[in-house]
Amino acid sequence: MSESITLQAIDLSRRFGQNLAVANISITVPRGTRVGIVGADGAGKTTLLQMLAGILDPSSGSCRVFDYDSRRQSKKIATRIGYMSQGFTLYDRLSVDENLEFFARLHDVTNEQYQLRRNTLLQMAGLTAFTQRPAGQLSGGMRKKLSLCTNLVHEPELLILDEPGLGVDPLSRRQLWEMLDRFRQQEVTTIVATSYMDEAMRCDRVLLLQDGKLLADSTPDSLLEQLKGRVFSISFDSATAPEEVVAKALRRIQGTHSIQRLPDRFRCVTDDAEFEKRVASELRTNITVKPAAPKLEDLFVLHSGEQFGEKPLDLTTLAPKKYNSGVRTENLSIRFGNFTAVDGVSLTVDGGELLALLGPNGAGKTTMIRAFCGLAVIGEGSAVVAGEAVSTTNRNLKRQIGYMSQKFSLYLDMTAAENLAFFANLYGLSGKVAQTAIDWASSVTGLNVPLQTLATELSGAVRQRLALACSILHQPAVLFLDEPTSGIDPISRYRFWDVIRTLVSAGMTVIVTTHYLDEAAYCDRLALMMSGRLISHGTRDELAHSLALAPDTDMETLFLQAVARATSAEQVGGVV
Repeated sequence: MSESITLQAIDLSRRFGQNLAVANISITVPRGTRVGIVGADGAGKTTLLQMLAGILDPSSGSCRVFDYDSRRQSKKIATRIGYMSQGFTLYDRLSVDENLEFFARLHDVTNEQYQLRRNTLLQMAGLTAFTQRPAGQLSGGMRKKLSLCTNLVHEPELLILDEPGLGVDPLSRRQLWEMLDRFRQQEVTTIVATSYMDEAMRCDRVLLLQDGKLLADSTPDSLLEQLKGRVFSISFDSATAPEEVVAKALRRIQGTHSIQRLPDRFRCVTDDAEFEKRVASELRTNITVKPAAPKLEDLFVLHSGEQFGEKPLDLTTLAPKKYNSGVRTENLSIRFGNFTAVDGVSLTVDGGELLALLGPNGAGKTTMIRAFCGLAVIGEGSAVVAGEAVSTTNRNLKRQIGYMSQKFSLYLDMTAAENLAFFANLYGLSGKVAQTAIDWASSVTGLNVPLQTLATELSGAVRQRLALACSILHQPAVLFLDEPTSGIDPISRYRFWDVIRTLVSAGMTVIVTTHYLDEAAYCDRLALMMSGRLISHGTRDELAHSLALAPDTDMETLFLQAVARATSAEQVGGVV
């Protein structure tokens, strides 16, 4: 193997019992290349990374890293690579400094080398002011950056990262990739598995996996070229072509692989060359169909081969009279000792509105949602949700709300059916009423797996559907979703948002937090938080105008500009 080649795998496969997790994958990675691996939950990404790192032996095929055989010479490989798993490989009780020093010693880094690298890495990661803080007290973004530092301290020639951006806010994610860009200049080879397609776009090559098989392997631009003429935007006049009528018509068109339901339009991925004509035939009035800019998510959807022509969601049992109130807060503050988690927030969310609650890790988003659900004590101010005064003692509140937490709020040692029955009972439903509610929620969310399956055995995407079903089976007036799509594939995200937009169209109020900023496009309004304060809120156009940005500015730029403005004002003692 040439010195210019870092890694070469030939017909690499791995079985777990009867399950073929990775099937006959062959790749060659030149030195200094950045390779992105994308795929749905269970596609085989982590298994492939572990074989490339010499952590897991292949069942068949071969892999050579730096010309070392991954089976027989894995220890030699380990000394020259950095491997960052999805879970944090940090010691929570050790400080930032102690964690970094421990990993340096583990890799036989001399004290002189360590001191030089320590300062560079901590400065690069923005952790110089937190060297004595225990790792367990760092935000998610800081923990990811520290974990990356521990994998870079011995200056590896190959860096293997498994979902490095998962669960961290866009600002921390950008900082993480800025660190990777600096090491790329030193010709460090990087292989990264990711569910963020914008991260995949930063790679030289992208590998698309499905069911352990390699479906595509090319540059991002070449992959996007395959999508020309396959992605369309459909605008409509709701007065003459109601949203549900348009949705049903689009579902009838064969070859439609996805339908994104946005507040003012639909976005479709199709392999039907006559798509525009078919839309015009199905919907004859006030419909505008035009090509849309393709994204890597669309390629993922197209390669899946799935059709989106499912039955429309059955919302006939929803009672519109329930959905006439939303959320209102006045000077809301929540404190934990001397720490102010939510600081004087006043916000109104109308009934039947979909609000995106955005902000960096630690901004106070989850704390505020927990307060809305009666799970956190309000220190000052007030909040009213679905007409109910928010407090930890108001028992009527829980009947009006649904809550899907970051961890999906499920009991993993119970079956899907047992989880659904438990939440039905929690919301005061029993007997035939409970079963009807369970059947309805399962149908709406597409929960089409055997319900006697243990929750722990479900894939991440199916577990998400189960959690959503549990949170809406009592048909709440207000639904709170905290990072509901973290780590799931684009197809599952599209389907999830189709359900949410449909519920909103029926009058349900939904407040959602997300680190996938593109998902803000599904929402009617945005509310940006930082350091517990509400720094900006309004429609996307209103926020862009307030920041002197063009209306078509992408969400990441809008978010980062709002955070930068708030940070600047905070530093000079100003008020945003």
